[in-house]
Amino acid sequence: MNSDRYEAKRIAEDLEEPVDEASNLAQKLGLQPYPVNYWIVDYDEMNELIAYGGFQKRYPHWRWGMQYDQQQKQSQFLGGKAFEIVNNDDPSHAFLQESNSMADQKAVITHVEAHADFFANNEWFGMFSDDPDAAAMLARHSETIEEYMQDPDIDRAEVEKWIDHVLCLEDNIDQHRPYAPVETDDRDEVLDRDEDVEDLETKLDELDLSEEVVGQVFDEDWLEAQRDEDGEITFPAEPEKDVIGFLRQHGMAYDRDAEKAVTMTDWQKEILEILRREAYYFAPQKMTKVMNEGWAAYHESTMMTKEAFAGDDEFVKYADHMAQVLGSPGFNPYKLGLELWQYVENTENRKEVIERLLRVEDITWRTLHDRVDFEQVQDLIAPDPDLTDVPGSLDDLDPEDPRVDADALDRARDGEIDVETYPWKVLTYEGLAERHYSLVQPQNRGFVSRIGQEELERISRYMFDDSRYDSVEAALSDIDYTRGWDRMFEIRESHNDVTFLDEFLTQEFVDENDYFTYEYTQSTGDYRVTSTDYEDVKKKLMLRFTNFGKPTVVVEDGNYNNRNELLLAHRYNGVMLDVEQATDTLERVFELWGRPVNLKTIVKELDEHDIEVAKRRDREPEPDEQGKLIRYDGEEITTRDLDWDEVEHLAATDVDYDTKPDEWLA
Repeated sequence: MNSDRYEAKRIAEDLEEPVDEASNLAQKLGLQPYPVNYWIVDYDEMNELIAYGGFQKRYPHWRWGMQYDQQQKQSQFLGGKAFEIVNNDDPSHAFLQESNSMADQKAVITHVEAHADFFANNEWFGMFSDDPDAAAMLARHSETIEEYMQDPDIDRAEVEKWIDHVLCLEDNIDQHRPYAPVETDDRDEVLDRDEDVEDLETKLDELDLSEEVVGQVFDEDWLEAQRDEDGEITFPAEPEKDVIGFLRQHGMAYDRDAEKAVTMTDWQKEILEILRREAYYFAPQKMTKVMNEGWAAYHESTMMTKEAFAGDDEFVKYADHMAQVLGSPGFNPYKLGLELWQYVENTENRKEVIERLLRVEDITWRTLHDRVDFEQVQDLIAPDPDLTDVPGSLDDLDPEDPRVDADALDRARDGEIDVETYPWKVLTYEGLAERHYSLVQPQNRGFVSRIGQEELERISRYMFDDSRYDSVEAALSDIDYTRGWDRMFEIRESHNDVTFLDEFLTQEFVDENDYFTYEYTQSTGDYRVTSTDYEDVKKKLMLRFTNFGKPTVVVEDGNYNNRNELLLAHRYNGVMLDVEQATDTLERVFELWGRPVNLKTIVKELDEHDIEVAKRRDREPEPDEQGKLIRYDGEEITTRDLDWDEVEHLAATDVDYDTKPDEWLA
């Protein structure tokens, strides 16, 4: 064993207790994670794992080397550091960098436990599989593709090109449907008919007829009539969002030597389905980035600081670690997610308090601010001192109290549990919820009193319990301290980033956390703050997360113009396509369809004169929206204007998020 492996083994031994206790604490806090296997890796191995998406084996492709190089340069020149990576699997596998300090390792372990809980319990991850067995699946995919590349009858370069074609569309799946493999046992009616016409063309060529006879009898109009004899067939019946699946079921490969579409080979079909399956596997991670990272950051902070998982000599180091994570420049899913989860907890706990106050005699939603002493409220909702000082109250704790773990209390009194280090072991979920009640934390002490009249009226309107209290003291004597956490677990189970933001990003949240929108303005030629309204902030964020932040493109017709051409349609939401990238992608799609491909979209056009006038008047010019059809026939790209009635159905009247939980939950 070399010195590096000795060092890794030593680190692993030092981490055995933190790993075990982090898992125990996570379960006390209500988390139900997958079992986690932890691995110690060096700097280069960590970069490789990040490039591979958290797995040790992936199919051969140049993209992994590019991502490895990008990660290495980011660390080298931009000061970024990868503390860990964890994958969605049962068991999950987490990789810790051996150069991390003990404070960093503990932070990573607590962070990972929350990720593993999210993987195991969020419904969007369950849509791929209840038991993903991802490491084995990706290893099988790697071996299959590698075998094709090594097959002497298959050109390795052709396999690599085929992968490139498919990867251009890896986000063009229907992530709101469970994954199911594409079945292609039945031949496609349109393809069969078109191949019959091609066979007829071939037979005519073999007859060696004169050009005069072909021109007079068997011309293009005659061949076209053979296609049209059964009338025009349009499919799919409804626009299909799973573009890769549609191409897998109905597509053909283009044979450049024969200059025509041919049936995909077995290896082409299998690789296309492999990459489609992987796209569905990774989709939930893209759909829940803010929720998942915020969930992990929230529980990491709870364990490391509130339960002092970071020792006295590690706390400053951990604070620096967390500051780096939350202070990363640009869009930061850790920060946004953490703030939203804390807001959810605070608002739900506040609702519990307010509902009780509104049941006190002579207090209504109109008079609450005048009649309630909020300083008194803060004192009344403070946790039981026995729960905040477990070591000093060990003899006073009641084993019959639902907030106390009776078995652990007995062992603690017998000296079997170090309550100075692990006081949480003596408490249950209910006890920990009260111990860490969010509304009494210093940064949240004014949260109850800041509730607005509109929110008070809304809470009052939906209060159906008519029980009353004689005093504020009586009303708050038995509040449900677990309500905030319980609500968080409900949300963790059913939401994705889009629905999470849509439901919980409010004006109060935007104001408290200083969010705003900004735009590039044509009149000034720079970026300006444009709004602090929560609806504007929400829409901006929604566009970032809807369909992974990528344009939504669907299959509108697989027999466009009755010529077996493919028609794709861009669902325009006010953000136009990058036309250059769109045309490059069409060329890739052509290789998977085998026939001409078309794309309908809407672009914004600005007249230079209008821009100059807008600058002089210090206002934004109004662009014209124009429908376009981009077509690639295997040789050239053509673009033509479309009448508005041909693309009007593509233009959203508002941002269409299309991901409400009640539309997919059973």
